[in-house]
Order: sequence, then structure tokens, then C-alpha cells
Amino acid sequence: MAGERDLRRLLADLRPVRREGEFVVESRPRDQRVEVEAAATVDEGDEGVTHVVRRELADERGWAYDFVGAWLTMQVHSALDAVGMTAAMSTALTEAGISCNVLAGYHHDHLLVPSDRADEAIAVLRRLGQDDD
Repeated sequence: MAGERDLRRLLADLRPVRREGEFVVESRPRDQRVEVEAAATVDEGDEGVTHVVRRELADERGWAYDFVGAWLTMQVHSALDAVGMTAAMSTALTEAGISCNVLAGYHHDHLLVPSDRADEAIAVLRRLGQDDD
């Protein structure tokens, strides 16, 4: 099923939902590869492999991290070639002073935002669909 491409519909139907738990980002050189149950993995070529993992897992393994995030999933099924949704979300969050890291899946877009600002980020994203341009 093809995803939505119309920006107004995308923003109106974002329906951000917070995934349970807190997430951290950890990276290691390719030659230090480990088996890990990651929520997301990014192969960064020569720089190594980055994993988004649950905070508890990182703590159990003694891994250092700089960022503790909440994982927000946009419930709208966005097309991979949709234009403007990521920009609109990041701009709105920027204006609220909230950082975000974007992950795109086939069906949904996901944001990692600071855990202590997750509720505020959700409110900002919900307002996007209510704006009348």
C-alpha cells in the first residue's frame, strides 16, 4: 500500500505516539561489532555501526551515552518520497527549542527527542496538523 504524499494530510494525520521506555544511541568501530537487540541500526561505513538501544540495555552493558531520548512514532503512513514532512516536524521542534533525530521506516517516520521534553514535543507535533496556512 502506497503511503501518503500530500503534506497537509500528512501533518493532519501525524498522530505521534511515544514508544515505551527510553532510548540511547551508541556507536562502535566495525571491528568491535557486538550482538545487540537494537531498535535501529545504522551502518556508517568506515566510522562504524550505530545502534539505538533501550537505556536499560546500555546500562547493563556499561556503555557510555550522551543522549537519552524518547522514541516518537508518527502513525501516518508516509510515502518514502513525500516532500516536506520531515522539514515541517524539525522546524516546529526547532522553534520550540527541542532537538530531534529522525529515523525513517517503510511505513512510518520516527523521532528521537530528549526524554524530558517528550510530552512537549508531542504537543508541538499535534499542533502541526491544526495550523491553517
